[in-house]
Amino acid sequence: MRFTLLSRAYCHLCDEMLTALTPMAAAHRAAIDVIDVDDAGNAGLASAWGDRVPILFAGDPDPANELCHYRIDRRRVEAAMASAGFARNPEIR
Repeated sequence: MRFTLLSRAYCHLCDEMLTALTPMAAAHRAAIDVIDVDDAGNAGLASAWGDRVPILFAGDPDPANELCHYRIDRRRVEAAMASAGFARNPEIR
């Protein structure tokens, strides 16, 4: 499974979401792609999602894949990993 986190520099909510997500993803061997919406090549993402950053998706940035924004929703993230068949790695607590 792959998560996409739309983020921006100097955003404390973005930092908090990544900090909360990292151990959850590691425990399930899921990847996290962090995309800075303010980078020059991401103008479309900034236009579409900029007011809601940070925003977390299960997969690509698409309204159907949105899990949460501003604050992490642990239940939705765990449910997304479970529905994708990602069992918890027993070696990571």
